[in-house]
Amino acid sequence: MNILDKFNDVQRNVAERSKTAAEVSNLKRKILYEEERIVEIFADIGKKYYKNPNDDPEGFKLLCDDIDSRRRRIKRMKYEYNNIKGIKRCPKCNNEVTDRSQQFCGSCGSRLPEAKESDDFSSEFTDDDLD
Repeated sequence: MNILDKFNDVQRNVAERSKTAAEVSNLKRKILYEEERIVEIFADIGKKYYKNPNDDPEGFKLLCDDIDSRRRRIKRMKYEYNNIKGIKRCPKCNNEVTDRSQQFCGSCGSRLPEAKESDDFSSEFTDDDLD
């Protein structure tokens, strides 16, 4: 392998890391935006209720549905973030596991799901997923 091949390998590695850093930064920015927007919606609900507690419940439901959909987006983005960073989460205790080859949670001992490159994030959520 000559010096140019080594230089090209280093250049590719730097480009890949730069792309990953940009993706991580973009996800963090999007998550922060969604979290800030949720706080604003909660404030809107409080103001609306304070002004007229007997207001149309459908209006409150729409705002609550908006919060739920934003929480789902945040959960998806955090899943993407963890995949980029190589982090698995225990399905039982939600503990972070950074070693992809680890098969069991170091905290509770539960079996960890297999990490696959083609994992698709399920869009099905329970109410517990939104906390």
